[in-house]
Amino acid sequence: MPEPRPVFYVSDGTGITAETIGHSLLTQFTGTRFATDRLPFVDSPDKAREAAARIRQAGEAAGVRPIVVTSCVDPALVALLGESGALMLDVFAPFIGPLERELGQTRQPRVGQAHGMVDFETYHRRIEAMNYALAHDDGQRTDLGEADLVLVGVSRAGKTPTCVYLALHHGLKAANYPLTPEDLEQERLPQHLRQFRHKLFGLTIDPVRLQQIRQERRANSRYAQLDTCRREVAQAEAMLRREGIPMLSTTHASIEEIASRVLEHLGINREMF
Repeated sequence: MPEPRPVFYVSDGTGITAETIGHSLLTQFTGTRFATDRLPFVDSPDKAREAAARIRQAGEAAGVRPIVVTSCVDPALVALLGESGALMLDVFAPFIGPLERELGQTRQPRVGQAHGMVDFETYHRRIEAMNYALAHDDGQRTDLGEADLVLVGVSRAGKTPTCVYLALHHGLKAANYPLTPEDLEQERLPQHLRQFRHKLFGLTIDPVRLQQIRQERRANSRYAQLDTCRREVAQAEAMLRREGIPMLSTTHASIEEIASRVLEHLGINREMF
């Protein structure tokens, strides 16, 4: 089996943009194995030369030409990275020319704008949203008046990571509430959730997958047994359908997809940071 092809996400900032775009591109090529690495804050000629040397060495070790996905805004740094001999993919290059012509102005390269703290009000809102999500995780608090949305479902269905993602990337105050066995026996939404019905969205999951997740958390417990998972999922889904609460299976969905579908269904349109 050939060595994985080295791929580097190189940026003069955090590298999040290059990595996000690069990852999306690589997923289209399932027949090739990749070994990826992110090189952030390559913001000087010396750092660019060091990065180029590292990239070149990786290619020589693998016996194959490396790939570089870069979001560096300084063309001189991109040129230095190109001395590595790698295939260079500049994520900005295809768009700058058309935008300059359309807007009638040339770009002013500025490092770190996409993921920098350039808007203190927006940044503060994200931090507040994150604090809210953590304080209202797993039903710790039920004062949900300020919540933008509330995720409900059985334990380990994906509520917490989705809430954290919504807070971090959309600045939303997302709470979550785990439906306990006692809640499920009542066959109705808990009293303190009913007044927030318009904010509720249910997450469900395949019982076999749920059993695997719970087994990792609490091995060989009643909580992790397959019959427990099957019963809880069936009761939760029946309750949500009866109450008219929309729901989504998280079994084969990424956090990003779950979050997008929740926002779409609830009609929440919030810029992604």
